[in-house]
Amino acid sequence: MAERFATVNEVVDRLREVDYLADTGIAGVVYLADRLEKPVLVEGPAGVGKTELAKAIAATTGSRLIRLQCYEGLDESKALYEWNYKKQLLRIQADREHETDWATVESDIFSESFLLTRPLLEAIRAQESVVLLIDEVDRVEIETEALLLEVLSDFQVSIPELGTIVGQQRPIVLLTSNNTRELSEALKRRCLYLHVDYPDLEREKDIVRVRVPEIDEALAEQVAQVVRSIRALDVKKAPSISETIDWARTLMYLGHSSVDPEVIRDTLHVLLKYQADIAKAKKELVSQANGGLVKSERARQ
Repeated sequence: MAERFATVNEVVDRLREVDYLADTGIAGVVYLADRLEKPVLVEGPAGVGKTELAKAIAATTGSRLIRLQCYEGLDESKALYEWNYKKQLLRIQADREHETDWATVESDIFSESFLLTRPLLEAIRAQESVVLLIDEVDRVEIETEALLLEVLSDFQVSIPELGTIVGQQRPIVLLTSNNTRELSEALKRRCLYLHVDYPDLEREKDIVRVRVPEIDEALAEQVAQVVRSIRALDVKKAPSISETIDWARTLMYLGHSSVDPEVIRDTLHVLLKYQADIAKAKKELVSQANGGLVKSERARQ
């Protein structure tokens, strides 16, 4: 199979072209995933860009993104395939009228035309280049992980009525996890590992400037500083990168050219989604002297 990236630096540059700012650690794992043809387990807090990484890889490689959204109770019929039972029953009823023997009926109703493909099987059967995203894999029960092992090891799936279907091409596969539970050793062995955390101050400022081009450097830095300070508080849900971007856009829409405690208090609902977190952040603002979070953050630099 043709290699998608020539070097790690090329990964960085091409992801930047689709507005995803990856450091060399992230880019290195993506490069190795392509060369070694191994899936990547991407762990980290919610909202740090794990899902966006899969979307960016698909965009920069011109690949089709196929996404399996995991949830409690996910089973084979939703992840791999199921048979179209209603259509099968209609065919059985029609064949009874023509007195067709059961062997013929069975071979007919368990054929391709009655098969409903789900994301994993769809990715295996795809002829075009694919990026397969298995999102929030930690939400499924540990028993359900067994469904993924055959796919991740050999990129194939066994359907009793049809036999083994082997993938025609090897996609880049990303599994994301928010660490809500420990994943099995069997699953981890099949993957490269990547931990993505919140970006440092400079990279978050750069992300804001890329995603909100109209913002100036000074305001982008203030946005990144405030968000960094809020994340340092003991809040239930720290602001995600996407919420940082939303807040920067909010400030632009409201015509603010700088950040002060009053502006922060009036727009905290964009960054924080729990009232207790908002109250805690407001209290911190009041307790900070001479400029609140922005100046206190600068003093710590």
